[in-house]
Amino acid sequence: MSLNDKAALITGAAGGIGQALCAKFKHANYKVIATDLNEPESLECDKFIAADLKLICRDANYRQQFIDNLQLSKFSLSTLINNAATQILHPTEELSLDDWQDTLDINLLTPFFLTQALLETLESHQGSVVNIGSVHATATKKRFIAYATSKSALTGLTQALAIDLGHRIRINTINPAAVETPMLLDGFKGKEELYQELADMHPLGRIAKPSEIAEVALFLASDSASFITGTTLNVDGGILSRLHDPD
Repeated sequence: MSLNDKAALITGAAGGIGQALCAKFKHANYKVIATDLNEPESLECDKFIAADLKLICRDANYRQQFIDNLQLSKFSLSTLINNAATQILHPTEELSLDDWQDTLDINLLTPFFLTQALLETLESHQGSVVNIGSVHATATKKRFIAYATSKSALTGLTQALAIDLGHRIRINTINPAAVETPMLLDGFKGKEELYQELADMHPLGRIAKPSEIAEVALFLASDSASFITGTTLNVDGGILSRLHDPD
């Protein structure tokens, strides 16, 4: 199969990292199938499928309809990028069962069920799965309980699937640190000093660009990474290596 025949399914396509992933794979001559609740303007993709990932997880009939719609695209799916995520931030006392269920369904279980549903297709094209995790899987902060737990579990899922699936497909995770998405920038409007403080916490002295995360995903999906599976790659500007003790 030539590169021009390859296709990538990218979830969470409307977000900053999602749009960068679509653009990066599109420019690398992949056919890009994007999915999210709503299609943003100027999204670079060959096909957009509106879908609710919670329903993909919870409703087998809905999931099958999504897969059937995907198959109608007639693209040779070689890459699944599980990028979609929800981040519900509450202290321990306020986390509800619904908070936990939504977090785990979107951040952990949907990546599993999509991998499971697309396994035969991915295997037939010597494909791979790239999960977008977070540095919160390793080092977190207050109020991130559900999110951090889901991302830790995603790392475990990646390792377990790599062992269980063996040579059939490759599966890896990227754990980014802070990324300069529109959502992050909106949160720091009028707080330039706090933004710079966050940037300075990274040994590289800055925050990642969405395109840098997409570039790593493209590498992991490529034949250049053909001997890499079960790996979690920290794309973190060095922040996980740094102690924050007083100098």
